[in-house]
Amino acid sequence: MKPPVQAHPPILRWLGRIDYESAWRGMQSFTDMRGEHTRDEVWFLEHPPVYTLGMNAAREHVLAPGDIPLVQIDRGGQVTYHGPGQLVVYPLLNVRRLRLGVRELVMGLENAVIAALFSWGIEAVGRREAPGIYVDGRKIASIGLRIRRGCSYHGLAFNISMDLEPFKGINPCGHRGLEVIDLRLLGIEATLPQVIERLAPQLSAALGWPPVLEWGSPKARS
Repeated sequence: MKPPVQAHPPILRWLGRIDYESAWRGMQSFTDMRGEHTRDEVWFLEHPPVYTLGMNAAREHVLAPGDIPLVQIDRGGQVTYHGPGQLVVYPLLNVRRLRLGVRELVMGLENAVIAALFSWGIEAVGRREAPGIYVDGRKIASIGLRIRRGCSYHGLAFNISMDLEPFKGINPCGHRGLEVIDLRLLGIEATLPQVIERLAPQLSAALGWPPVLEWGSPKARS
């Protein structure tokens, strides 16, 4: 069943490449400062190379990080990798106001990516026991969230066109031997803004936003 359409859709922002800790502190600050009527936002960006560990992540899943920074953060989930060519989506949503449960939000993010991939003729699935999106058993997108003060932050990492070698330095999302792929390996060449153009309408459909979404400055097409 589709969620009801929300009266006030979020502002979408393309932020480009941002240091992980700066974006993380920005999300925390936005969440702490927002009021009951603050517009939701969705941030689209990419990060320089970094490994991140969730609150309860086991260090044993970090195998050989090399020179890549390792940051302990406040989301759920285990260890993952972020780097150039990966589209990161941070939904800064008042889930209490939207009447969205955590599982509904996770499934909405999964379904949006699945629908975007299907538009390229690629069949993908989510997994309840291991949140994320998979193509033929290979992981193409990860999800890790934090809910605080009734609001969400952290979010989705969608592999588009990146160096996948650093994933070999960890057990991705805590799963030994899990193969990780990106859109380019599936034969699709696309820039991050081009992927946003496909993904944003699917997020709208999956999470109940009006089909016309507002872009904040800087714009995705810039």
